[in-house]
Amino acid sequence: MRVKLLAVSDEVVPWIHSAQLVERCGDVDIILGCGDLPSEYLEYITTMLGKPCFYVRGNHDQAQGHRPEGCVNLDLRAQRWGKLQLAGLEGGPLYKPGAPLQYSQNDQWLRAIWLACKVFPHRACRRRRVDIVISHAPLYGIHDGSDPAHIGFAAFNWLARLLRPRLWLHGHQHRSYAPLQPRETRLGETLIVNVHPYRILELSL
Repeated sequence: MRVKLLAVSDEVVPWIHSAQLVERCGDVDIILGCGDLPSEYLEYITTMLGKPCFYVRGNHDQAQGHRPEGCVNLDLRAQRWGKLQLAGLEGGPLYKPGAPLQYSQNDQWLRAIWLACKVFPHRACRRRRVDIVISHAPLYGIHDGSDPAHIGFAAFNWLARLLRPRLWLHGHQHRSYAPLQPRETRLGETLIVNVHPYRILELSL
């Protein structure tokens, strides 16, 4: 059995926000949002495709803003959907003190440890791994940038090695920032994918 997923982040893609979406993605099983997207965009996708949408918020999302209706916020959650085990972490690196949805390296370490504590009971009960982790920011040294606003989180590298998800999907690092940077990198058993502005992927169950 294979699951087909549409992952989106950071930028509204015109053909996705149009009638072409059903023509090109009608066979998608699940939608995953990796942050910095209008709520209306996620609502449109999940409504038009009639498929579930799970997301995390990015550093440009509004902390107290309108949440996308019909979509599930995965931040700090371990969520089962069908045969898939999902988990997520929101936010970007801290570069403007006091800004919402920005976290220091230490902050994200605490959040990653908290998520790991939530995930492990599921693993123990079901004797299975996490399938997909979604985040807005990338891992440290993998698809990130050298500037304070786009450096990755070291805690994510630790979490990826600990949980060994099959996929880790992120956004934040726009393709135009580093056109020659790879979109996919393997870390141990995990395939890490920069989904900006969208990726269509398949996963065998």
